Amino acid sequence: MRLSSTFGRGSPALRSAFPLSDDQIRSVAPSIFADDKHTSRSERYTYVPTVEILRGLRNEGFTPFMVCQSKVRDDGKREHAKHMIRLRHADRIEAAEANEIILLNSHDGSSSYQLYAGCFRFVCQNGLVCGTTTNTIRIPHKGDIINDVIEGAFRVVEDFERADEEREGMKALTLNNGEQQAFARAALMLKYDQDTPAPITETQILRPQRREDMKSDMWTTFNAVQENLVKGGLRGRNTNGNTIRTREVKGIDQNIRLNSALWTLAEEMRKLKA
Repeated sequence: MRLSSTFGRGSPALRSAFPLSDDQIRSVAPSIFADDKHTSRSERYTYVPTVEILRGLRNEGFTPFMVCQSKVRDDGKREHAKHMIRLRHADRIEAAEANEIILLNSHDGSSSYQLYAGCFRFVCQNGLVCGTTTNTIRIPHKGDIINDVIEGAFRVVEDFERADEEREGMKALTLNNGEQQAFARAALMLKYDQDTPAPITETQILRPQRREDMKSDMWTTFNAVQENLVKGGLRGRNTNGNTIRTREVKGIDQNIRLNSALWTLAEEMRKLKA
């Protein structure tokens, strides 16, 4: 078990090689076990604690391997804050790259139930998010929530086959140096303000963090760029010329948004090359 990168100052995300227990999840994301909705919610808000959704998904063969919770300024919302769970289906656990269902929710009105398709790459502990392979499934806090979320989870699973095809297509595509630089340049624009020069260069975010990533295919290039942009820690210079270290993408929404955009960028480049 390990504590992976943080999503919000002081809010760790727990990633384990084994299925997480309720006690482990509670230690990181207590809002998953909230006793009731936040007082700001109206009577029309149907309250179903996320742990009940999690139990329903477990009964259908989905197992949690990662969890995190957003940091909130208002301590009164801590027990209802936005949280994220990443789950794998039983028949996907042993794969070198495990497809995952990403479940988001809150009990303070900041989020509906949301489902995304994701991919976990074991060699680098990266949590990728598929961009165009599936539409985001949003389920409001009303009606038969548990069954709606479980149905949505299986809709995401159905789309894993297409995600696998896109991933294999990226692995089969070799990029030359100019193409890698172009991809990295576009990736920088996804994270940084286009009107302000990025504090780091294309070469820096293309630099692999491990020997396994010293390849020039689209998939490996995408992973190297994704890891460097999301985890941060690269030495650069701000607009005043001062030396800085790039920041990690910590927010749940920002992390998913950047991951999704990077996947979409990589897939569109693959299509153009094909």
